[in-house]
Amino acid sequence: MRHAVPFSLIAIMFTTAGAAAQDDFERWAPLKDPFPSTGGGGIMIHDYDPVVADGKCTTNFRAIAPNGTVYRNAITFEAVETQGGVLCTNGNWRSLDGGATGTTPFRVFIKGGVKRGSAD
Repeated sequence: MRHAVPFSLIAIMFTTAGAAAQDDFERWAPLKDPFPSTGGGGIMIHDYDPVVADGKCTTNFRAIAPNGTVYRNAITFEAVETQGGVLCTNGNWRSLDGGATGTTPFRVFIKGGVKRGSAD
């Protein structure tokens, strides 16, 4: 015998599961200057200070290689309001000399003036 489960109950179950899986952004460590690049290779990220305006998070920053080579870059994230703050996600960076572009899995959460970085 099959039992019918109301659609609304199924929807609640999936919504609850999604909420439980969501990151607790306030548990992320505050951003440090410098911090290691998600790209690895010993590159350190300096002067990373995202500002939120017009639905975006943006900042210029320096990526410094172990040999001292400095790469000047800019990044733009989507700004998403969540958990009482702003999540900067889906980052797209570009070198200021126009020679390189890319994306990053790194995310930043800003709340109450505190900027926290994702561990991934």
